[in-house]
Amino acid sequence: MALPKEPRQKMINIMYLVLTAILALNVSAEVIQAFKTVDRSLQNSSTNISAANNTLYKSLLAKLTDEKSKDQAAIWQPKAEQAKKLSADLYSYIDGLKVELKKGSNLKMKEVDGVQVEDFKEDNLDASTRMFETNKKGNELKAKLIEYRRAMLAIDPAIEAEFKNSLSVEDPNRKFESQDGSKKDFTTTYFHMTPTIASLTLLSKFQNSVRNTENQVVSFAHSKIGEVVVRYDKFGVLVGQSSNYVMPGQDITITAGIGAYSSAAAPTISIGGSTVPTIGGQGTYTTKASGSGPKSIAVNVTYTDQNGVKKTEQTTVSYTIGTPGGAAVMLDKMNVFYIGVDNPITIGSSTGWDKTTVSMNGGSISGSGSNRIVRVSSPGSASITVTADGKSSSFQFRVKTIPDPVFKVGSGKIRMSAVEFKGQQYCRADLENFEFDVKFDVVSGTAYFFGPGFPSTVTVPITGNSLGNMRDAMGRCQPGSSIAFDNIKVSGPGGSKTIDGKTIQLY
Repeated sequence: MALPKEPRQKMINIMYLVLTAILALNVSAEVIQAFKTVDRSLQNSSTNISAANNTLYKSLLAKLTDEKSKDQAAIWQPKAEQAKKLSADLYSYIDGLKVELKKGSNLKMKEVDGVQVEDFKEDNLDASTRMFETNKKGNELKAKLIEYRRAMLAIDPAIEAEFKNSLSVEDPNRKFESQDGSKKDFTTTYFHMTPTIASLTLLSKFQNSVRNTENQVVSFAHSKIGEVVVRYDKFGVLVGQSSNYVMPGQDITITAGIGAYSSAAAPTISIGGSTVPTIGGQGTYTTKASGSGPKSIAVNVTYTDQNGVKKTEQTTVSYTIGTPGGAAVMLDKMNVFYIGVDNPITIGSSTGWDKTTVSMNGGSISGSGSNRIVRVSSPGSASITVTADGKSSSFQFRVKTIPDPVFKVGSGKIRMSAVEFKGQQYCRADLENFEFDVKFDVVSGTAYFFGPGFPSTVTVPITGNSLGNMRDAMGRCQPGSSIAFDNIKVSGPGGSKTIDGKTIQLY
């Protein structure tokens, strides 16, 4: 605009330009309120994610004391703690930046309704520029975000492979394009001439990304404890036999091998003084029973451990050869009785059932003739005594509880597409690799929905096998969302029990 030559009009125009500049620098109350609303939402989301993370940390500690999971938990729980410390350090650092920024905007405390609250110049445009550009705090924050991202990915190669391109905390090295097409760096983009309240909101956004990143890594570590991963540092000789009681002329088969088998272990197996061929880490030896009474066969297994050290372990297989006219008991399923189910057994007697009686300690036995049903109620051992033609033989058996079922939704995988998850209607509890036809029903539990699609964690109770009461939350799921199922109670043989939950990550 050309200035007129007349002094009075020139002064009026100059004042108009100054007023326009002042108005441009003023941030409207509506904009300030919008930033405050977003800031509160981000802080609430961070608090909720932190609560979900604490649930995972408690579960990881519990798994350290569980015989079934303590070995894997010993590997992944420290990695989760490492992610926790890295995240806490950066979160606290950003909290310190917030305090410093408020002080640069004339922070004071004032009393409102009897409560001391913070009061500062929320629309200040200088404090952010001075602190982050002039005093280089922007470069410092950028460096810490870069180091945090690098350190989180470096916790474990599996974590880097999983999250290299999807970690919640963004890469601050990238350039941002302005309206005129020029490239702006991190500090200029976020903090140049930015009102204090907007800069505080952006800092809350970075803290929220830290909490989300922590959740991604800790959820992944938690899920690895339930996965079948071959990480063995101990070997054990495994020996099985077809029977511990045979009659003369019957075959007895012995199978020997090593646990946590690896082809690199290259086992050499000797049974009864003879070397036997190995297939899949196991060797099989068969001999005919002769004579009578207690017998034993020596088993020697030589193998190479993970450190390249040759080791030899010895064990002895014991069995009894009966006399004609005696009796035999054979399990139809496995060499163990399970609590809460019918355990079918077959009893052999060559003298006829009019001269044979059967009794049991540690359980009850029903039926007649060769086919019987055993029921047991307490873990430990049980015995069956068969008296045939006046001769009694006692047979010892182990008594175990039915193993815990595995909580599943859909395919049961811990990573699932968002579309697949939304189509699920039921959850279930499956017994894996179990001989008996046993069914467990889900009774109750809790589902936590968090991540993308959920500004704050959504908690939904599980009531039975149906997922019907969480359709609304499932409909909000999207790639990147996580659902943690916890405190799962199931009902089945032997009563109710609580089993491990599962965290599903959507993509």
